[in-house]
Amino acid sequence: MSTGSGDSGEDGRSEGQTGVQTGRQTGVRPGARSDARPDARSSAKEIGSRIQRLRTEKKLTQRQLAGTRYTAAYVSTVEAGKARASQTALRYLAERLGTTYEQLAEGVPAGLRAELRERLAEADRLADEGSGEHAEQTLVALLERAADHELPDLQADMNVALGHCMLRRGALAEARECFDRALGLLADQPLPTRVRAIRGQAIAHQLGGDIRYSCYLLEQTIDELNGGGLPDPAALLLLYATIITPYLDMGALERAAKAADLALDLAPRVADPVVVAGLHRSVARTLAGGGRFDEAEAYLVKAQEVYEQWQIRAELAQCHWMRGYLHTQHDRLADAEDELTCALGMLRSTGAAFYATQVEVELADVRFRRGHGADAEQLLTTLLAGLGPGHGTVHAAAAHRLLGLIHEQRGEPADAERHYRAALPLQEEADAAGDLADTARLLGDLLERQGRLKDAIAAYRRGLTGLARPGTTTLGPAPAPPPVTPRPTR
Repeated sequence: MSTGSGDSGEDGRSEGQTGVQTGRQTGVRPGARSDARPDARSSAKEIGSRIQRLRTEKKLTQRQLAGTRYTAAYVSTVEAGKARASQTALRYLAERLGTTYEQLAEGVPAGLRAELRERLAEADRLADEGSGEHAEQTLVALLERAADHELPDLQADMNVALGHCMLRRGALAEARECFDRALGLLADQPLPTRVRAIRGQAIAHQLGGDIRYSCYLLEQTIDELNGGGLPDPAALLLLYATIITPYLDMGALERAAKAADLALDLAPRVADPVVVAGLHRSVARTLAGGGRFDEAEAYLVKAQEVYEQWQIRAELAQCHWMRGYLHTQHDRLADAEDELTCALGMLRSTGAAFYATQVEVELADVRFRRGHGADAEQLLTTLLAGLGPGHGTVHAAAAHRLLGLIHEQRGEPADAERHYRAALPLQEEADAAGDLADTARLLGDLLERQGRLKDAIAAYRRGLTGLARPGTTTLGPAPAPPPVTPRPTR
């Protein structure tokens, strides 16, 4: 069974970028995307024509435009397309013409970038408020405008945002296509710029049940960033925080704990509070997986304070989800049900139907533990219609496992066996080694009580084989740690 929230933050808005100021500094929500601009793509002749047109509209002579820094002859040469103006020269001429560097270098109308960024932030808000369909429509329209003006960096950000909208409603294949398009648009950009799209890919694969490939994508990117000599701390922290969930799903608790420690070492170098809050939530999940529930609660409180401050409902819902799990582990089942019900309502209100389905699996577990087996069975049976291979594999397996327990408690061994056996291949597909071993044990014990020793041994062996399979617990060499000074141990 999962340990609380089912991902490391699905919201494309709250991931932060290199060099971005925090919301406290700018008055906007933290995690806004940077305005790093690609090199100009226009030819020297196109740039010269723009300068000449704007100069003529302003009724300036070439000498007046040149000012004290350049000569009229230089302006004439640039306007004729015989020389390509430097970035410094273009910025100077843009200021003299009362326009922007982008309009001269790229033909982007003045103010368009700022307008598109503002509309992108609006789409984020719409998604967070539950208007997912409206948010998607807004993003599609923005993508068309960005494409018309050949703004690949903005197109990439919009595709990432659209991909996270798709994740919320469970359209995993469409989400992967969005993240793939973003990576294609950023193919010639530095790796830190591509991290958000890679992270989106990894989350989509993890939610689809391909946990091992999710780990591979994240580990490969971490190694490449660290191997570059000057790793980007915000990008690395985001990756370490994200990889915790697939590690835990695979039963690799030690690897998850190491990722959490490395991310915490990076946290003082990251200014964006929402990115750090995402880390704290991931650390809480790691601590809960290791049974350190009080420490997990402390980190969860830190994360929740930030999400409440910035009114990020989707992430707040994840905190309630995690707190429900913590209450369950302390056998505070009434409190657990309240927290999970709260998370469920918030996720539904923000249009995150797929994550809401995952919460319902855990809510059914609590209902069962409270003695409401019939309610839990009805809920799980309904949920399984929307879960399965490639679409919530881990939670589909958890639903079958729980249905097995319900039927076993009722004295219906045949139905219990059927559900345990339905869970096993899903857990094998997802490489969820710990869950696989637990379900195999339950099936083996059931068969042994029936005197079917040969079948019981086969079930036990199946679970042990999953644990012992090469790479299941080691995942190959661990990612290299970043070159930062570790936090002092207490």
